[in-house]
Amino acid sequence: MGLFTKIRDGLRKTRDSVIKGMQRLLHSFTKIDEELFEQLEETMIMGDMGAETAMQICDILRDRVKERGITDPNDIMGLIQEIVAEMMGEDTPLDLSTKPSVILVIGVNGAGKTTTIGKLCHQLKNEGKQVLVAAADTFRAAAIDQLAVWTDRAGVSLVRHAEGSDPAAVVYDAVVAAKARGCDVVICDTAGRLHNKKNLMQELAKINRIIDREAEGCAKECLLVLDATTGQNAVNQARLFQEVAPITGIVLTKLDGTAKGGIVISICNELKIPVKLIGVGESIDDLQPFDSKSFIDALFDTDTERDDTEEAASAAEAQPVTENDDVLTEPETLPAEEAVSQEEPFAEEHQSLEAADEIASDASENQAEEAAETSAEDIPAEEEPKKHGIFGFFKRKK
Repeated sequence: MGLFTKIRDGLRKTRDSVIKGMQRLLHSFTKIDEELFEQLEETMIMGDMGAETAMQICDILRDRVKERGITDPNDIMGLIQEIVAEMMGEDTPLDLSTKPSVILVIGVNGAGKTTTIGKLCHQLKNEGKQVLVAAADTFRAAAIDQLAVWTDRAGVSLVRHAEGSDPAAVVYDAVVAAKARGCDVVICDTAGRLHNKKNLMQELAKINRIIDREAEGCAKECLLVLDATTGQNAVNQARLFQEVAPITGIVLTKLDGTAKGGIVISICNELKIPVKLIGVGESIDDLQPFDSKSFIDALFDTDTERDDTEEAASAAEAQPVTENDDVLTEPETLPAEEAVSQEEPFAEEHQSLEAADEIASDASENQAEEAAETSAEDIPAEEEPKKHGIFGFFKRKK
């Protein structure tokens, strides 16, 4: 499965909810007016593009409709795709230009940090890089064991301390070990934290100082992992983390399980933080580098289902017919004599069935007469029919 196919399948829910919703709205209008723009803006907000981004898209859309003299509402969809592409900007890949390069992974609990690290290790290992992971999430129960499973699966080394140890000490040992072993990348897992936890934010600042001191001059990435299913809450998290941490990129996970993929546009436009990795599945190779062009093409690819149906139909037509295939053919025309001979057995069978019905009906009539005579003989003449009610009971008792 190619990269575009994975992204397209991962964005299916967002495409069906947001893009097709905008298309249905545009098809319901016969002219372009202010009501159309207002409903279009509302549809974008419902698709988690964010109020600020939706308003900005519609403002630009109004200007371009006037500039180009567009009067058909169905032509607006192409303009929206064009505006979104401009907002996304150019892609910014991971900076792994030095040896070692350090990647610090932060985010709230449950966003998918540990899973992202495991998938990223697998991806970098396949590129021929030597990776070392620092298990600096020493507070969450079984976090180190979970990370150990992922690193074993990816085939990379892990630096770990006991639970409850100082996370900064783990990062220090990992950076020193990576320099001694000649590793290409050091990935540091951190505990889940919120922006309003002052002690955790101070700890994060301490980890940053150690990295800057021990890996001075090395390329450094600070990746914020966000859960796409949380919608605008993820955007708010990014905005608040940006105030206390030098975020260089976003990792958007669980993009395949939500209809809120519009937050990618909101993050790139409002926060000016590049999205560097996206998760479009649960497999170990489903963490993909973000490609804005592929993302936009997949998001606006509303003819996917029709194309898949046409491909399946053409493949069925192109498949050769073999001797074992069940093929419907027209019945052969038989000569008159053969047709009569073919009908004779059926005629005899029909006559025998009619005869059997007559015999069965006669037998049933005879049985009915015999049953009537027998029932009449069995009833004594003196016996009177039973009378119902209390008076009949006393009369029989006398």
